[in-house]
Amino acid sequence: MPVSEEVPLTAFALELEHALSAIGPTLLLTSDNIKRRLGSAALDSVHEYRLSSWLGQQEDTHRIVLYQADGTLTPWTQRCVRQADCILIVGLGDQEPTVGELERMLESTAVRAQKQLILLHREEGPAPARTVEWLNMRSWCSGHLHLCCPRRVFSRRSLPKLVEMYKHVFQRPPDRHSDFSRLARVLTGNAIALVLGGGGARGCAQVGVLKALAECGIPVDMVGGTSIGAFVGALYSEERNYSQMRIRAKQWAEGMTSLMKAALDLTYPITSMFSGAGFNSSIFSVFKDQQIEDLWIPYFAITTDITASAMRVHTDGSLWRYVRASMSLSGYMPPLCDPKDGHLLMDGGYINNLPADVARSMGAKVVIAIDVGSRDETDLTNYGDALSGWWLLWKRWNPLATKVKLEVVKSSDYCEYLRPPIDSYSTLDFGKFNEICEVGYQHGRTVFDIWGRSGVLEKMLRDQQGPSKKPASAVLTCPNASFTDLAEIVSRIEPAKPAMVDDESDYQTEYEEELLDVPRDAYADFQSTSAQQGSDLEDESSLRHRHPSLAFPKLSEGSSDQDG
Repeated sequence: MPVSEEVPLTAFALELEHALSAIGPTLLLTSDNIKRRLGSAALDSVHEYRLSSWLGQQEDTHRIVLYQADGTLTPWTQRCVRQADCILIVGLGDQEPTVGELERMLESTAVRAQKQLILLHREEGPAPARTVEWLNMRSWCSGHLHLCCPRRVFSRRSLPKLVEMYKHVFQRPPDRHSDFSRLARVLTGNAIALVLGGGGARGCAQVGVLKALAECGIPVDMVGGTSIGAFVGALYSEERNYSQMRIRAKQWAEGMTSLMKAALDLTYPITSMFSGAGFNSSIFSVFKDQQIEDLWIPYFAITTDITASAMRVHTDGSLWRYVRASMSLSGYMPPLCDPKDGHLLMDGGYINNLPADVARSMGAKVVIAIDVGSRDETDLTNYGDALSGWWLLWKRWNPLATKVKLEVVKSSDYCEYLRPPIDSYSTLDFGKFNEICEVGYQHGRTVFDIWGRSGVLEKMLRDQQGPSKKPASAVLTCPNASFTDLAEIVSRIEPAKPAMVDDESDYQTEYEEELLDVPRDAYADFQSTSAQQGSDLEDESSLRHRHPSLAFPKLSEGSSDQDG
């Protein structure tokens, strides 16, 4: 539904339908085509049962059903809200943050569907900004995405001409790297995450791997990182252009080699070798006042909270500050104070140096994890979620003496693990940026070529549900189902209570009665299909992606395929 009348909602819906069609059978429904299909009186209250039955059939036969709401609170808009599992609030990123009339209706009613904010941006327009203001007005939103839209989305065409134009668009396959394709993968539980580990100057290899990743044609829907991985990942999420990202990364690496800066930054090593002022300045010069929520690609950084002795996952706030905190190696840099709560934050590598599990928990189907940690120093270590903050702070020179292996992440079904041959480089070899970057690039080309020939890429890009329908989710966008979502599912398979007939609409009661035994059959089909697909995939030694059980919510409500 639109935030304002200026939102090109029809073009947005057609673009999303085009992107979703690459994943599975998709149907876009509007009040106009409902009237064309079922008659001009189809939306009248006397035909609610007929309409609900027909919509249920469409949801059973299509992978995704998109409901395009009207611009005002019409009976069709109310129907869309009732049917939805995920409501997309669509706004214009270059407009003043505001709350639309339809959104106020959502706030005042008990709508259980997840709600996501989608901000549209022009190709030639400015980068996203002030996203936090949009989000602060919508505490009920569970996530957001920025979409860089092709010019045709904002073209001022009449509806017939717009539809005619998109007939030609639909004749071509969608661009898997477009932001609409990212949104489609996120909504259907097919998101691909990129996770970058910590390792100092060895992280320059990640820049080279990203070049090979782009050449191979693998899209990225979410980025996360620890330490140097948080830095490289932030550049990747902000830039959308490899060449510019590499230039900025190299400039920063060259600055890190300055012995003069290090000498001027020296302090008496009570808590750290350096005061941190020079390092803070170098990170700030790269990211300026950029906010995490303004990045083009959803992003998170990992830090170690030594005040609470726990892992912290940062998905909003000052980008430079949390990247700097994630890179605060004990003994070299002092901890950074979190302005939100005053907690002291240190290098995320102490608690999760390769956070593939975090990306998975945020809704990713596949996680491409690039490890650049020293085998001697980190070796995929994890201290767990509890450790002594003071012990960590004062154990400066050998903070990683006690290690917990993370082989479970390295060998997990959802994770594609890469480690470039960078063991000969030290943590502070930033002066060898070009050399280390080339090592990463050549290794990435080799690995991705093998993936292409062995079918790994094909499986990675394939719909997780395969030929059958299966509950889906979203990151950020419609990620993990909450207790409320589960309650909603249970409510749909309960027999309708006669005592509630007077209090509820005829549509709700009759529709529930009609679908009483459907979810159970669909769930059985899903379980059977998942088991069969899992068995087939286990034969592939290079990729063992098993479908997550009930991981992501579907786009339409009322069908038998409902998420858990």
